[in-house]
Amino acid sequence: MSVPRRGFPDQEFAERTRAAQALMAQEGLSALLLTTEPEIRYYTGFLTRFWESPTRPWFVVLPSVGKPIAVIPSIGAHLMEQTWVSDIRTWQSPDYQDDGIGLLAETLKEVTPKDGRIGLADQMESHVRMPLGGLRALEACLNPRLMQGDSTITRRLRMVKSEAEIAKTAAAARIANRAFDRVPEIAALGVPLSDVFRAFQAICLHEGADWVPYLAGAAGQGGYDDVISPADDTPLANGAVLMLDTGLVWDGYFCDFDRNFALSGPTEQVRYAHERLIDATQAGFEVARPGATIADVFHAMNAVCNPDTKGGGAGRLGHGLGMQLTEWPSIIAKDHTILEPGMVLTLEPTVAVRKDRILVHEENVVIRETGAEYLSERQGHQIRVL
Repeated sequence: MSVPRRGFPDQEFAERTRAAQALMAQEGLSALLLTTEPEIRYYTGFLTRFWESPTRPWFVVLPSVGKPIAVIPSIGAHLMEQTWVSDIRTWQSPDYQDDGIGLLAETLKEVTPKDGRIGLADQMESHVRMPLGGLRALEACLNPRLMQGDSTITRRLRMVKSEAEIAKTAAAARIANRAFDRVPEIAALGVPLSDVFRAFQAICLHEGADWVPYLAGAAGQGGYDDVISPADDTPLANGAVLMLDTGLVWDGYFCDFDRNFALSGPTEQVRYAHERLIDATQAGFEVARPGATIADVFHAMNAVCNPDTKGGGAGRLGHGLGMQLTEWPSIIAKDHTILEPGMVLTLEPTVAVRKDRILVHEENVVIRETGAEYLSERQGHQIRVL
């Protein structure tokens, strides 16, 4: 399969903007204020790792009509000019007296009426990326305009991906597939887990990842304790199970799935647990089709991997995926989001091997008109053996 084109045509951003503006009209919002990396990138295409620096705030205003307006530090002007955004307003940042708040207030006043309402994301998985003092100063400057929640407009739009977005996650998944196939090159008895982590990230980059912002995993006898601890220097031992879970990025889009490896022959417990994981994943896959709910997917997997409980200790059995490693929705029993074509999800069941050991498996899928489709290369029942 060919590598997709990087970036998006301007038409894609125009369609996202018009869709948001239609929802804004329904919700009575005069503008959206965007402050976080995925929000801003979704409407503009502004892709940079400079967000790692917490010093400077970045703002984009989405008015009720027309294109987004960037209100950003001057250091970002040249890159923003490469996007479809044409109205770019800058200040010299950091400014200890007024770090963009005055310019942002002027912009919002320009595009909203005095009785206007300005939407700002305020639900789960959102945050306001500016100092609290800046937010309070902005609200004072905008009075009598009202800042309120955005009615999850951007979250709703991002949940259903375009074909171009899906192609980028698929490209990331193909890179990870190749990297997992090369784990026998770097993992063997006696190799410290920390060395495996470093080498695996290098393989991901060698296979074409732009960067590897997330790598989790574990190794333990007959399973592992958790899946979020950093790697230590403990050597891989006979009878251990190694798990690597990567969230690598290609052109701004994540894949997120894992693979388990047995050091020498797997025990009967490990073999059976792995088979149940694959069965649980497939059960979720078969239920995941338009019209079903997220809760349906949860119950299908949970009935296989945790038949006697309400769910595993992780709290969910998967999640949305795209510009972020984890996105809305969460695959839990209480989420009744209806599946639609274009939604990209991870299926991530967990099973207990024994009281203090678990195994986790994860795949990436997209919802199509006729059902789910794997984006990651589906793992078979047999655990991989090193």
